Amino acid sequence: MSKVILCNIPVDALTMQQTLDVIHQAIHDKKPVHHVVVNAAKIVNAQKDKELMNSIVNCDIVNADGQAVVWASRLLNEPLPERVAGIDLMENLVKSAAEKGYKLFFLGAKEEVVKEVVRKYSQIHGDNIIAGYRNGYFTNDEEPVIAKQIADSKADILFVAITSPKKEIFLRTYKDLIQTPFIMGVGGSFDVVSGKVKRAPLWMQSCGLEWLFRTFQEPRRMWKRYLYTNTSFIYLVTMEKFKKKRIK
Repeated sequence: MSKVILCNIPVDALTMQQTLDVIHQAIHDKKPVHHVVVNAAKIVNAQKDKELMNSIVNCDIVNADGQAVVWASRLLNEPLPERVAGIDLMENLVKSAAEKGYKLFFLGAKEEVVKEVVRKYSQIHGDNIIAGYRNGYFTNDEEPVIAKQIADSKADILFVAITSPKKEIFLRTYKDLIQTPFIMGVGGSFDVVSGKVKRAPLWMQSCGLEWLFRTFQEPRRMWKRYLYTNTSFIYLVTMEKFKKKRIK
């Protein structure tokens, strides 16, 4: 798989379908694959957080979740083919589970949220796709027990809805114990699927304005975060552009 280096992070130049093909092959071969998506905020935070950076670069597949990442790759003359949003990838894989007989484990979010996710997917695709679930509120001491629970479930796919960098660190630490063929962090996707949070309209997604829609829903919590990360991402990409020009 070809990769595009953005701010020291290797992003796979894959379409949604190509990503799905790699995942299906990994599940067929029972070969553990650790997946992560990156957006502008995660790329910015990884520059100062070594654990987060290591967790990202050591993943087997790194997709561009944010439209801003795709735009940045084009600006740097190393274009990624398209955005592969984490929630869209998850939805495709859940659909595939019913068709291919995959078992899914859902880890993360509040108890009522993850239960609603499991209920909705079971209603649409049947109970047979569910290997298990667990909320995302646990102590460090509980982590090995949870990892063992996931391993014992014999799930083919693990979706993890825990905030970064805790999510990436948990997966990197326990993926050898878990031994699930495909492991994926899904951010706030459980909240969207459960109906707790609304997703931005398609036109805002295509314009790279999902962050703005999220800010409208949670202004007090989100506006400072996005102001910092968006500004910092623009700065990082601009500096990388100038650096490439100097090298030439």
